[in-house]
Amino acid sequence: MNILILGSGGREHAFAYKIAQSPLCKNLFVAPGNAGTASIATNVAIEVLEFEKLGKFALENQIEIILVGPEVPLVAGIVDYFKEEKSLSKIAVIGPDRIGAQLEGSKDFSKQFMNKYGIPTAASRTFTASELTEGLAYLDTHSTPIVLKADGLAAGKGVIITSSIAEAKATLKEMLADKKFGEASSKVVIEQFLDGIELSVFALSDGINYVVLPEAKDYKRIGEGDTGPNTGGMGAVSPVPFANNEFMAKVHSQVIVPTMEGLKSEGINYVGFVFFGLIKVGDKPFVIEYNARMGDPETEVVIPRLENDLVEILVATAAKKLNEITIKTNPLTATTLMLVAGGYPEAYHKGLEISGLENIKEVHAFHAGTKLSDGKIVTNGGRVVALTALGNSITDALAKSNTAAQQVTWQGRYYRTDIGKDLLK
Repeated sequence: MNILILGSGGREHAFAYKIAQSPLCKNLFVAPGNAGTASIATNVAIEVLEFEKLGKFALENQIEIILVGPEVPLVAGIVDYFKEEKSLSKIAVIGPDRIGAQLEGSKDFSKQFMNKYGIPTAASRTFTASELTEGLAYLDTHSTPIVLKADGLAAGKGVIITSSIAEAKATLKEMLADKKFGEASSKVVIEQFLDGIELSVFALSDGINYVVLPEAKDYKRIGEGDTGPNTGGMGAVSPVPFANNEFMAKVHSQVIVPTMEGLKSEGINYVGFVFFGLIKVGDKPFVIEYNARMGDPETEVVIPRLENDLVEILVATAAKKLNEITIKTNPLTATTLMLVAGGYPEAYHKGLEISGLENIKEVHAFHAGTKLSDGKIVTNGGRVVALTALGNSITDALAKSNTAAQQVTWQGRYYRTDIGKDLLK
């Protein structure tokens, strides 16, 4: 069958790497793709929000399955567009519709959903720009640290943790009055700070049934020791040592089941991935956030551990037969290090030639922000390459990822050397 992946990051390269291995895949396309996907699939120069062009391409190339990587087209309603266009309605689009995607597209929506269905999460209140004075007064009653979240999509940068009331007030003004994140911060969720250790859990739903994929732990902050501003993700590890069977049983019964049942109760035909951003407080799981797609860079450690044929899973998803799928997981540990542009997550340069990719061994180089220019691979984003290794332990896998990270270079290249080391303590 002919398959189209939407997106241009490391997540999409990891999907393409796995799908290209399937005997069920005849032709694989990625729109718009990157230099990595170009080596295993056909890149298509269409952006993820160009729904009409994507529909035309899908018809012309007899696409049977579209796998949506990033959240932006999901929140914008790409699934709805394909369902409503008669000529496109038979194409299986793997991803939730506009309403389902609000799990990620609106922090306020997801908070109300969690509270309604008894899913453990931090206490919170939501304020709009017209309620700024009320919000400032509320902060005076709040304990510190304080978490402020832009309601909408902010490219992974819309969550700010403040250590003082004064800092929280200044941040709230920036977000609501000064529109720091544009429309994304037209509402702001003020949330209780939970002290614990984070992890990501993933499920894939066909609207009736679901399967649970391997869990992972990612590292959001730019600096060593989890310091500095948030990024889209600097690295990841799977499996997660502290996510033992007892804890994961609680995740399943207290988080996954009520989420899936809640979606059905709301009349939401949720087809696609659900990302549960969790924090373990003591021995209890709490939901920090939902995403309506796989995480990045978590996909880069989850997919290499998946032993199933991914196309078989996608076909079962489209046919609402995930109950017939048993997930098989490689017992090895996967680690990934994200190499980023100097200056990221603030201003950074693009178009810098990358060297050393041909030298790495025993490591998957999943391209995140790259493109081909005059036959050379150059940087084309803040997060550039994710280097994923499999090993018998975290230490073993990290050694391979770090060796590769030393070999892949460009001007100003930066990466964290402490990814996963907190799990060794």
